[in-house]
Amino acid sequence: MNTPDAEALYRAVLEQIRAAYPADAFSAPDDARDGVAIAGIHSGGAWLAERLAHDLGAAQWGVVNVALHRDDYAKKGLHSQASPTALPFEVEGRRILLVDDVLHTGRTVRAALNELYDYGRPASVELAVLVDRGGRELPVAARFAGGEARQLDPDSTLVLERADDGRFALRIEPRDAH
Repeated sequence: MNTPDAEALYRAVLEQIRAAYPADAFSAPDDARDGVAIAGIHSGGAWLAERLAHDLGAAQWGVVNVALHRDDYAKKGLHSQASPTALPFEVEGRRILLVDDVLHTGRTVRAALNELYDYGRPASVELAVLVDRGGRELPVAARFAGGEARQLDPDSTLVLERADDGRFALRIEPRDAH
């Protein structure tokens, strides 16, 4: 399988989000609950959330660290470079656009929802992903997806990289290497 073009996938998901929300949906002040806040799952989702926030004119965006809510926490432990959850907005009653790089089993999204609920009960959460690779183990679906990579070998993983200039690229590597 050819590696998907991450920049093209990013443009596709950005356009889907722009088409779905009013132009000012992301620019609400910090205390406004009628606006949409962006939260990216560490680390690839956080990179995407940062760029989406810039391109959508978002007033704020945050990072969700799922490490403590992962169902394989006992086996993997904490990632040495994981930053803590940082949500500079009120979660309670807020509409949230949750962003991740690759949607596969749905387990990371489940962990992210658990982490969000530690901060309050959002009014709604919609999921945006760069790539949907199928293989769901949980009933999780993205409202916004840049594209699909369902022919990927089950023993491989799709890894998002961010260059110094902010551009994205994807690479495929064996699962045990990541």
